Amino acid sequence: MMARLTKAQREWRPGMPKRRRSVRVMFASVILLMEAFVTFFATLVLFGLRGRELGAGLVLGGGFGLMAVFIVACAVVSKPWGRGLGWILQIVLIALGFLEPMMFFVGVIVALTWWYALRTGAKLDRENVERDRAQAEWERQHPEQEK
Repeated sequence: MMARLTKAQREWRPGMPKRRRSVRVMFASVILLMEAFVTFFATLVLFGLRGRELGAGLVLGGGFGLMAVFIVACAVVSKPWGRGLGWILQIVLIALGFLEPMMFFVGVIVALTWWYALRTGAKLDRENVERDRAQAEWERQHPEQEK
């Protein structure tokens, strides 16, 4: 049985340069996945401390649902609205501080990490574009030294 090919695999031809992945998208995805784990542990804390008061189903359902949204956000972070969704999730994580005050601190820390990942990733992406442009220019000027 033959596996299905992705669009990139179907369109690939010998000699085609490999498309560089966005560092910003990779950094942001890692942060969102880390925040899914933070949400999982925050859910367990809320369940243990306030599960009876808030309702176990609400705490577990809401926590695991939010965790799922963080995971789905990893898949759409490459789209412009995906980064907006990431910022909304940062606010939601900080707002969990109203249920467990320590989440104000944790939420702000991970929101700063999110901001830093987007900022640094964008900077590295710009540097990579410039590096690729310079490499292509050098290869155009020195055809005798190509691979």
